[in-house]
Amino acid sequence: MFLVEILNRKLKMVANHYGDDLTRYENYSLLALSTLYGVELLEDNAQKCVMNMFKVYYDAYRQQATEHCAKMKNKVLDSAKVIIANNIALGNFLTKLTTNGNPITFSEWQPINLRKDTKIIKIQRTEYTIDDILDGTVKQSNASTHLDKVVQITLFNLFDDDKVSETAKKRMRYVPVRITDVYKEEMEEIDGQNNN
Repeated sequence: MFLVEILNRKLKMVANHYGDDLTRYENYSLLALSTLYGVELLEDNAQKCVMNMFKVYYDAYRQQATEHCAKMKNKVLDSAKVIIANNIALGNFLTKLTTNGNPITFSEWQPINLRKDTKIIKIQRTEYTIDDILDGTVKQSNASTHLDKVVQITLFNLFDDDKVSETAKKRMRYVPVRITDVYKEEMEEIDGQNNN
């Protein structure tokens, strides 16, 4: 629950500094949200943390939208969900593995255009394992070869092994996007061909 309290404090600071403009608040509140990470061993605790963090974000955003006589934007809420879901990992920090045995992976949401007067923040998303973080690894290509990030498997293509294997071999990276559009999770091949 300490992450929830930290998020509350961060969102109050964002409201104090950027609450005069709803677009700026949306951008900087998502940026503040993107700086909170956690690893939880128990699935129900991880789910509760994710839900509580989203509720805090939702309530703060609703208050700002009300003050500006505006509606909340679904893309902002969807981006908040993606950020929270990727920053709260289910796994064992000591073994650095998820419950299904894969390395715990976090996304870094690096602003690429942040200046004093920036209103709309653009970010570059890069994935790191805990080992990468502890070793200080810097990824030059922002490449990812995680199957779950490259292709969404459905019942209809479950038995099309060639297609899944071919897609899984592609080296992918996240495309720089506005922070309010991270929910799209747009990726491209390293050679520059889009694969959205």
